[in-house]
Amino acid sequence: MQVGTGDRRKFRRSGWAVVAAGGAAVALLAACTSSSNGPGKNSPAAHNGSLSASSHSSAPSSAPATSPSSQPAVLTTSAHGVISPATPVTVDIANGKLTSVSMVNLAGRKVSGALDANSTSWHNTEKLGYGKTYRVTAKGVDEHGATVSKTARVHTVTPGNLTMPYIHDLYGSAINDGGTYGVGMVVAVRFDEDVNRAKAERALQVTTTPSTTGGWYWTDDQNAYWRPESYYQPGTQVTVKADVYGKKLGAGLYGESDQQASFKIGEKHLSVANAKTHQVKVYFGGKLMRTMPTSMGQGGTVQGKWGPIYLWTMPGTYTVLGHENPAIMSSDSYGLPKNSPLGYAPEKVYWSTKISTDGIYLHELDATVWAQGHQNLSHGCLNLNQKNAKWYYEHSRVGDVVKVVHSGGPHINFSQGGQWDVPWSDWLKGSALH
Repeated sequence: MQVGTGDRRKFRRSGWAVVAAGGAAVALLAACTSSSNGPGKNSPAAHNGSLSASSHSSAPSSAPATSPSSQPAVLTTSAHGVISPATPVTVDIANGKLTSVSMVNLAGRKVSGALDANSTSWHNTEKLGYGKTYRVTAKGVDEHGATVSKTARVHTVTPGNLTMPYIHDLYGSAINDGGTYGVGMVVAVRFDEDVNRAKAERALQVTTTPSTTGGWYWTDDQNAYWRPESYYQPGTQVTVKADVYGKKLGAGLYGESDQQASFKIGEKHLSVANAKTHQVKVYFGGKLMRTMPTSMGQGGTVQGKWGPIYLWTMPGTYTVLGHENPAIMSSDSYGLPKNSPLGYAPEKVYWSTKISTDGIYLHELDATVWAQGHQNLSHGCLNLNQKNAKWYYEHSRVGDVVKVVHSGGPHINFSQGGQWDVPWSDWLKGSALH
């Protein structure tokens, strides 16, 4: 989405350092600022005119500034110029301890932060906003009680545009956080703007327990897919992160918000649909659980509105994409007019388990029970009787694997849900970091 460019003034460097004033330290600062030509290059004023510093000592003016072995306290910050809002701002003190640090925006809202155990370093613990200005005020003391304080302004980048990543399954449904998926689960990340693929892929992360070899595959500048080299091991815990906030993902383009999804892998469910034997064999954990007679795609092609339509159940490796009860099916949905010889008007089809993005299902169709187990009559779906269709609907999950064998026509392609038909060597080439 477009965002305003905001204040485009250029700011000078905002980093700073100051030593506790006292005796020799004061003389050092005086020497740095005594030039008749204005501030010296090492003075705070030379870094940023908006910075201010103050320091004072609680010791009498006649007391020596420091012992021979002591050093003055020095405050420093990591903030320089315009920064990413995801970059932590740190404040450090050398030869002393921090007593307080505050960071507030122009509206006076305080930013959360934390000191380390030694009170020598502070950092903000919440991310900053885009196009914002913050005031940092730090105070500290040295070992003799001399105090030092400093203020600085921090400016964050103003993006020209933002992009949001969406983590979902192959059918575009959001992943159920904490849900259970099949061993063939493929994750998709979609950006709502064109991104620099390499920059975006560096912001994507998949963590698996146990460790699983996998990789990203880009189809265009908005869509990336992640799958393992081979099926997940049952019980694997998977976390997918898109850590994009504050990161530049293209020319003037930054990530809008971080996204994350976690899920686990269930028992291995593998179904083999054989177009020659007209049977679907369903295996759970390697054990044959059910044999279901089916009538699959009749084969051949017909001319549709957008080109030839294949009437085979195309061979290849599918995964379960979703469940619909009922699904509304019509030949018009894939380009075959309902009034054509093989066309049909919209109808409700019950106990439908979807396995391709273009509409191949395992579903109930009692009208073809006589052919199930004997003859292929469908337009590409796998017809089952009601009992088998209902059982498969209730016992399958998104990501379960369905292999179609001994069928005609071309193999299922990537856009239809054929990610597992891409050889691993080719999949690796689809990475922007290959």
